[in-house]
Amino acid sequence: MGDVIDLKSRQKSLKSGLKNSSNNGALVVDISEKRSEILQEDRRKVKRTILTEFISVHTVVPGVGLLKVTLFNINENGLAFDVESLKGHFQAGEEVAMRVYLNHQTYFPFIVKIKHVTDVVDEGVHRHGGEFVKGSINDVALNHFINFIENVSASLKHDNGDVVVSNINS
Repeated sequence: MGDVIDLKSRQKSLKSGLKNSSNNGALVVDISEKRSEILQEDRRKVKRTILTEFISVHTVVPGVGLLKVTLFNINENGLAFDVESLKGHFQAGEEVAMRVYLNHQTYFPFIVKIKHVTDVVDEGVHRHGGEFVKGSINDVALNHFINFIENVSASLKHDNGDVVVSNINS
């Protein structure tokens, strides 16, 4: 039991300014907060991967048709999406019809009111931030979709190729 350090009493003695001969003045660091930050960052990366690589989002541009956009972020209040700079941008205050495609032909529509537009020069895009227009079409579906994204992104794992099937007879 001599190799076990009592961290709680050690932290208390450091906080009170007492020098305990058993701690030699060493600093005790609580890593739980840093661990939580790392996990949150991992979840954001996974969520961003889901949003950018697997979910197809388009906006309806009057007189032009459907324009594919890159979904940057989404939450219960709204979303952020990118439009290539060469394609132009929407204006703050504008209401935009959008579609989330689940496959090449199936989608659900919703409406977003643009709150701000930022030119992200190094990425070659205009980043739009918008809030969902409440009481418009598909409020319920949109809410379920966002919950799905949040729940899935919290528990996804990255495939490192660690499971290999061998001896498959064809």
